[in-house]
Amino acid sequence: MTLPPLDLDSLPGHDIRRLHQIAVALFMQETESFGITPVQFAALQAVHNVPGTDQRTLARTIGFDTSTIAGVIDRLEARGLTLRSASAQDRRVRLLTLTEAGQQLLADVTPSMLRAQERILAPLPEQERGEFMRMLGVLIASRNESDRDTAT
Repeated sequence: MTLPPLDLDSLPGHDIRRLHQIAVALFMQETESFGITPVQFAALQAVHNVPGTDQRTLARTIGFDTSTIAGVIDRLEARGLTLRSASAQDRRVRLLTLTEAGQQLLADVTPSMLRAQERILAPLPEQERGEFMRMLGVLIASRNESDRDTAT
């Protein structure tokens, strides 16, 4: 069986994967002096937004499985950026907060992270950036709950 050639650039999954690679590279360029990954930033920001959130909720919030997020939190905790404490209602549940160092890192890295976001969207005319973000939101929201547990 001979398959006809397939134009990879016509495949949304291929282009989304490439855009993800570009987004991560830009993030890392802008934030390299802070030694933080996009996932670590998302975790810090989500915990900052909702102090005392549990690991399971954090995983859902940023779109990661619970075992992966545990490793992320382990690394953040080892750097002294987050604290885990047992919930008073359920000792098995670990609640997350940022340390002072975590708050400071988040404040310091945010301008660099925002520059990366600007660089991602820079090729689009300003009047199209909102529409692009809206369309991304539609695609993500339509699959978010059903696919989250399999994404890493």
